[in-house]
Amino acid sequence: MSYARPMAQIDSLFVTRLYRAALSEFDPKIDTEELENSCLVIADDDEAGQGWCEENGYPGYTSYASLTDLPWRFPIFADLVKALDAHVQAFASDLEFDLGERDLVLEDIWINVLPEGGTHSGHIHPHSVISGTTYVAMPDGASSLKLEDPRLGLMMAAPARRKDARRELQSFIYTDPKVGEVLLWESWLRHEVTMNMAEDERIGISFNYKWE
Repeated sequence: MSYARPMAQIDSLFVTRLYRAALSEFDPKIDTEELENSCLVIADDDEAGQGWCEENGYPGYTSYASLTDLPWRFPIFADLVKALDAHVQAFASDLEFDLGERDLVLEDIWINVLPEGGTHSGHIHPHSVISGTTYVAMPDGASSLKLEDPRLGLMMAAPARRKDARRELQSFIYTDPKVGEVLLWESWLRHEVTMNMAEDERIGISFNYKWE
């Protein structure tokens, strides 16, 4: 049964923003092939990171628990952070944050190499303000980034949305990033990486920014 919509004003409130741009929009320009090679070399050399992944059942490789100083160790990561700083500043402006005398600064940055069949389950990034990923290798069939409506846990008795619901009303949003793109979101937004269906590795560099 369908009903005519009354002559009412209906607003969208409490917007969740997703920032998506080419990393190259801001200097310095990053060579993505060089960045990919650097990620693979680091992953191959980082025995502590490999050991942590094996002990914790982490698919593929991450430097999250082993290398906390990538920009200090590798010049290309120092350049990457300079470009990311500009993107985060642009996103913070869009969000209309009142930062006062403090700034959003890099808290941590790490490499993720996800093999075929690998996933990253849903999570948030507590204690940070803005989180994101820049994409280094995304083979055909590589996994999407899945974003979850932050209100979902409060919708106790609500029916499911129609499959053709407007994007702004969907409970989950899937986005397929491209190599050389950077995606940013507020750190409270729950997200996950769906299963990598490609035979080749999906490589991204993730990061958090804090307010200090």
